[in-house]
Amino acid sequence: MADTEQVRSALAHIDGGTAIDRGDIQLVEHANVGKVILRGDPEDAAFLSAVRDAVEIDLPLAPNTSSETPPLSALWLSPDEWMLTCAGGSEVNVSGALSMALTGQHGAVVDVTDSRTVLRLSGPRAREILAKGCALDLHRRSFALGDVAQTMLAKAVVVLHQLADDGEEAGPVFDIYVPRSFADYLWSWLGDALG
Repeated sequence: MADTEQVRSALAHIDGGTAIDRGDIQLVEHANVGKVILRGDPEDAAFLSAVRDAVEIDLPLAPNTSSETPPLSALWLSPDEWMLTCAGGSEVNVSGALSMALTGQHGAVVDVTDSRTVLRLSGPRAREILAKGCALDLHRRSFALGDVAQTMLAKAVVVLHQLADDGEEAGPVFDIYVPRSFADYLWSWLGDALG
C-alpha cells in the first residue's frame, strides 16, 4: 500500500520538472493518484451492489468505458476487471472498504498505486501525438469522452483514458497509465513527439 508521506514521482529525477507546455499541447505527470484493481463477476447483482454500497460508484459494464463519481473513477479493463482511481492517499480507504464489503463473495481487491504513474496529455494536438505511437483508431468517432483502452504506446503497455472531449476549448485530455519501469522511456518519447 502507498504511504502518502513517501509518495515519490516516477519522474522526480528529470531535469526541468515533470511538465511540458508547448502552447497547443501539454504533458504533465500526475504522480499522486491512487489505483485499485477490482475483480469480480459483473453478472452477480450482490457483487455490484456491494461495490456500490462500499464506494458509491456503479462499475461500468460496457467494454472500454468508464464511470465517474468524483473523486472516484472506475475504468473497465476486462469483463471481470476494473481499475478504480482516486486521490493519492485514499486508495487505502477504497481498497479497505471494498475488501470488507466483498467478504465472503467471489472477488479480489489489490492496491496497485505504486505500480503505475499517470501522464496527462492535453491540447488540440493530443490525438495526433498519440497516433504517432498507438495503433488504435483514436479519431473522436472511435475513441471519445470516457473511453478506456489497454494498448501499446511507443512499445509501452498503457491504459489510455479520455477525460475531456475535443469540443472543450483546450482540446481533448488523456490520462496515460504507464508502468513505473516505462515512465522514463514514455516521458522521453512523448517529449520528442511533442516537437
